[in-house]
Amino acid sequence: MSTFTVHAEEGDRGLDLGGAVRFNYGWLDYGDDPGADLELVRVDAKGHAGPAFFSLQYRWYDGFHAVHHAWAGWKFGESSDIRVGIQQVPFGLLPYASHSFWFGSGYYLGIEDDYDPGIVWRRDAGPHRFHAGVFSGDEYGTGARFDRYSFDVATTVDSPYRERERLNLRYENVRDLGDGALALGASLFAGKIENRVDGGRHGHHGAALHAQWTRGPLTLQGQWARYHYRIDEPRIAMSAFQFPFEIAAGADVPTFNVAYALQRTGWFDGITCYNNLSMTRPVDDDPGLSESWQNVAGCSFAKGTMFTYVDWIAGKNMWFVGGPGIGIDELGSDRWRSRLNVNVGFYF
Repeated sequence: MSTFTVHAEEGDRGLDLGGAVRFNYGWLDYGDDPGADLELVRVDAKGHAGPAFFSLQYRWYDGFHAVHHAWAGWKFGESSDIRVGIQQVPFGLLPYASHSFWFGSGYYLGIEDDYDPGIVWRRDAGPHRFHAGVFSGDEYGTGARFDRYSFDVATTVDSPYRERERLNLRYENVRDLGDGALALGASLFAGKIENRVDGGRHGHHGAALHAQWTRGPLTLQGQWARYHYRIDEPRIAMSAFQFPFEIAAGADVPTFNVAYALQRTGWFDGITCYNNLSMTRPVDDDPGLSESWQNVAGCSFAKGTMFTYVDWIAGKNMWFVGGPGIGIDELGSDRWRSRLNVNVGFYF
């Protein structure tokens, strides 16, 4: 399958069409190797006309397809805008609290690179960056659809919940420090989830403190986040990529990342090597819960339209690395599992 790019400009109007195709190879030490396959095909479109602008992306994976984002916006001068539609939820380090193809633990918990329908106001005022957003729920309006990109609350027999309204606030301050740039910030959200059996509403809230320091090729990231679903059970279900799984209903999620970027290295336009460490520590004292760990060490390689990740992912009690869920204590979940993953993408 092919992808394409078209660029058009006329006065203060512009349109870009593009896409990507990615191939993946994996080797596991805890099960059958998935081997090599076509991992993703996607199409992108973005454009502007005066103060109005938009962006959308749709993806096709093996066995399902899903929207990534689709929103329209309006600029208020050079430093402020408002966006309406399915868009990234402003929480924690942006755009990601990670550098690898596999993201960090927060991605699988729904607090990193999450896309939901809502309205977001953004403003950059000198060293200050503000986000305020109101979201109506998950991108499909139902927790019963498991084939999606973003990780959202899932409606299952044992955990019949779905996401409802939510308010997000985020602030970040950027300043010079030690010949580098330091960004310090805080994020908050508060909302509800709905029990699809009895219609009851339950609180859902979270907070994060985050920092990023960049000096030349070196980037350091640190984040502490906490989320909590106010339900009677110690677990709640999440889903994405066609599968539901359980996580602790409340947990602390610390993250520490380091990355080093090299420009024009031999044949490559750039190489970035990194180590992303994160964990999930349940806040409830329940015998069915236990902390989860994930560490991703690897490098990304850029050459023209090609972008490749080579990652070694190690996880303990971590769902996407052979675990039963995240923050869940089950027989055999306390051993480390790992996989080698190579993802080659062509972006147009």
